Amino acid sequence: MRYLHRLSLGFHLTPMTPRERFITALERRPLTGRVPHFELVFFLTMEAFGRVHPIHRDYNQWLQMEEKERELHRRDMADLYIATAERFEHSAIFIHQNPGTLEELDRLVGHIRERSGDRYFLMAHGDATFSVPSGSEMEEFSCRMVEEPEQLKVEAAKAVREALARAVKLRRPGGLDGLALCADYCFNTGPFLSPAKFSEFVTPYLAELTRGYRDLGYYVIKHTDGNIMPIIDQLVQTGPHALHSLDPQGAVDLAAVKQRYGRELCLIGNVHCGMMDAGTPEQIGESARYALRHGMPGGGYIFSTSNCIYTGMPLASYELMLDVWRREGNY
Repeated sequence: MRYLHRLSLGFHLTPMTPRERFITALERRPLTGRVPHFELVFFLTMEAFGRVHPIHRDYNQWLQMEEKERELHRRDMADLYIATAERFEHSAIFIHQNPGTLEELDRLVGHIRERSGDRYFLMAHGDATFSVPSGSEMEEFSCRMVEEPEQLKVEAAKAVREALARAVKLRRPGGLDGLALCADYCFNTGPFLSPAKFSEFVTPYLAELTRGYRDLGYYVIKHTDGNIMPIIDQLVQTGPHALHSLDPQGAVDLAAVKQRYGRELCLIGNVHCGMMDAGTPEQIGESARYALRHGMPGGGYIFSTSNCIYTGMPLASYELMLDVWRREGNY
């Protein structure tokens, strides 16, 4: 364990930072006070702050900027991430750097740390495994699994090596705390690949990637939407610290997952995004309460939606969800 639980020292110290609370949950150690919370993405920055989300900024304009203007944009993006975390009490910041280069990610991490210190857990994208192909690529990928499976495996292994090499370059004191693996594997009805095919083309590479990140000292959060139940055993066996988002729209029941896997990894989720988008206040409140009621027992839980706060979702719905969390999400 990276951190001693402060209560075990036998005397009172300063309160834990949001970052420390997030790590405590990832390590499934007991917490007092409020359950940690974060969102994979908070896209409503225009509605909340009157500012364009970093990922929605025009890359073509970036290419035309002088370095002085680019630096102003970096600082503005860092400030916006911190403002979001402060206003909505996030314990972690998921950085979607724009442009998407390794150098720009490192600079943005530095700006956020410069302004907030170690207050927040910082993470970025880090997946390198095959996800559900796009509609234009699905047929080709399916054929390749039959016609050239070994070449696909060569490509999968290469992608893992390259991702780990990038992670080595990013590793430094005061840098990222973790990586979020955001390849989606499932539809609402089930995985794109059968469990047998998943075990052949994804699981070994996901396990290698996760093990490599952990060996480098990173925390690993595995995200995938949809009905993961046919492959959840394989996901858990690859050894991430946490699993997100336990999608109720894919018939994933947090209570059942908690009972079955709660002693093996941290769970993150899973307020119903469909309800957040179009449900009544009563439905939103009940979904938030269900997540808290079944996620909290025994620790190892981080409160969030079942996907993210996406463009078009009413901000009032998110604020209602947070009201429930503030009242009822306390150990």
